[in-house]
Amino acid sequence: MINKTVAQIVASDMRTATIFKKYGIDFCCGGGMPVAEACKGKDVEASTILYEIDNLDKGKADTDYNNMELDVLVKYILKTHHSYVSEAAPIILQFADKVAKVHGESNPENIEIAKLFREVKLELEQHMSKEEGILFPHIVNLAIANRKGESISVPFGSVKDPIKMMEHEHDSAGDIFKEIERLSNNFTPPSHGCNTYRALYHHLKEFQDDLHIHIHLENNILFPKSIAMEKNS
Repeated sequence: MINKTVAQIVASDMRTATIFKKYGIDFCCGGGMPVAEACKGKDVEASTILYEIDNLDKGKADTDYNNMELDVLVKYILKTHHSYVSEAAPIILQFADKVAKVHGESNPENIEIAKLFREVKLELEQHMSKEEGILFPHIVNLAIANRKGESISVPFGSVKDPIKMMEHEHDSAGDIFKEIERLSNNFTPPSHGCNTYRALYHHLKEFQDDLHIHIHLENNILFPKSIAMEKNS
């Protein structure tokens, strides 16, 4: 297992994401490194992580996203993660703007947090629109045709092309949230923070947690399997 990438391990058992996250190891955008390499510069040995993974309750495996039919996985991502972004982002932005207005003078980092969240909200809305309008319908058609032993026409050169763009946009969203995490002191509100202040930081962390899983499912399962399916069709 030590030679597997972080992404491969999380793809095989989603519960391991909690272990990697605990030690600050990226399993979505930066999940392409072997465990030993990912641990470099972190305050943990690869052996510790592998021990914790080996001791997960084998009787309580999470949903097996890695073996879902691709059209089913697309529907899951839309229903769970795209819907969450669409519903949560406007509410979080309202909180961010309010906290920036009320506390921006004494805690100026909140002005930048509101600016960054507005930026990532817009990026994700445009990103999801492209996935829902072009890439995901093609992957669904590809999966259905594959089960029937049929081939389909491709509206673009290769599925690799839009996937490459989507992965780049994932990196951008991830980088913005890393900066929000830094500015917010790992989403830790100050002791004097009001209820809205605390709610903002709580929901920002919740949003980042969802984004990590969202990106992992696409970058490390849906996209590579779609490329392989297109190649073999």
